[in-house]
Amino acid sequence: MKFVIITGLSGAGKSLAMNAMEDIGYFCIDNLPTALIPKLVDFCRDSKKNGNIVLVLDIRSKGFFDDFFKGLNYIQKSGYSYEIIFLEASDTVLIRRYKETRRKHPLNTSGNILEGIKKERGLLKDIKDIADTVIDTTRFTPAQLKEQLYNIYVENQKFNGLIINIVSFGYKYGLPLDADLVFDVRFLPNPFYVEELKSLTGNDEPVRHYIMRNKEAEEFLRKLDDMIEFLIPFYIREGKSQLVIAIGCTGGRHRSITIANLLYKCLKEKDYNAYITHRDVEEG
Repeated sequence: MKFVIITGLSGAGKSLAMNAMEDIGYFCIDNLPTALIPKLVDFCRDSKKNGNIVLVLDIRSKGFFDDFFKGLNYIQKSGYSYEIIFLEASDTVLIRRYKETRRKHPLNTSGNILEGIKKERGLLKDIKDIADTVIDTTRFTPAQLKEQLYNIYVENQKFNGLIINIVSFGYKYGLPLDADLVFDVRFLPNPFYVEELKSLTGNDEPVRHYIMRNKEAEEFLRKLDDMIEFLIPFYIREGKSQLVIAIGCTGGRHRSITIANLLYKCLKEKDYNAYITHRDVEEG
């Protein structure tokens, strides 16, 4: 039997992660007081319970910090193993999630959500440092978080700690504010000026064919793929948890989508944790 402990920042998706683990087949316990971990371990041992257990632990639990590490030690001394999944997200996204749900942050005593988030980050740093898996859910949909956990716990794919988000966008609507790498593909032929292609997007085959029939497009994609693959190990070495690659054209509907889709395909074929978003596909 193994214990999987889901913890992390409030609003980062612990409940969603628990639901995903339940769907996978784990027995899940939410918000267990950390002081009760030894009693749960004893119960599992005495009842000869088999299977794996997920414990969702967060700062709401009374005595969380005093008893968390004692609980981990007790699990080990009892002959069981554990893994820690730590979920986090950017301050901006956490603030937005709290405002959308109108929930109060557990450490928000002054009415300032950001103050509570920063305080929680500091308090949880030691736990994050020992986590087996750290997942940044800033750009994750619930389905993508579930997919990530499925890959780890069902497909047994080792999580390398780096999530790659590819974002297509239109320069006329502004740069993605969280982009780490930005590539301008406005040098490619623009299908917008071809009447039969204007209303289509880079998700459509005629547009993709029109753009990629140019040798410059093929060479750019090849060199882009080579560079990203060269950079990834260095980002992982530096402990970066999320890489946002933004690919832009004028309106964000044709050239950027085409190149973004093809780069995404290249990365997925190499088993990277890649996801894709077409930010401005509905604009115009």
